[in-house]
Amino acid sequence: MDERQFYVEKQETKTIPLTCPACRKEDNYPIRWIVRTKKNELPRGAGEEDKKRFALARSYMVRVDELVACRKCRKRFELTGQSVVLVSSNVAAPGSADFDPENFGNR
Repeated sequence: MDERQFYVEKQETKTIPLTCPACRKEDNYPIRWIVRTKKNELPRGAGEEDKKRFALARSYMVRVDELVACRKCRKRFELTGQSVVLVSSNVAAPGSADFDPENFGNR
């Protein structure tokens, strides 16, 4: 069974404050992420090996954008740092009162 069947996948855009290395101007840039949330139950037709893999699976986010263009000098710069963020299971779900999109996955 393909591991992608364990997750619900959607795209999100988050604004992150970044500083251009060329002109040193700080600005907020929209960064695209793929959010893969683990399903509540195992898909049908899963074997013993699939059950073990599903038990170890966790929700996570993968950054899609690798480059950002500065709004002032128009030079492109590479995003550094983490490209994958694990999402804790005790984090509030989107749409709930405790959900904070600025800190999503940063707990």
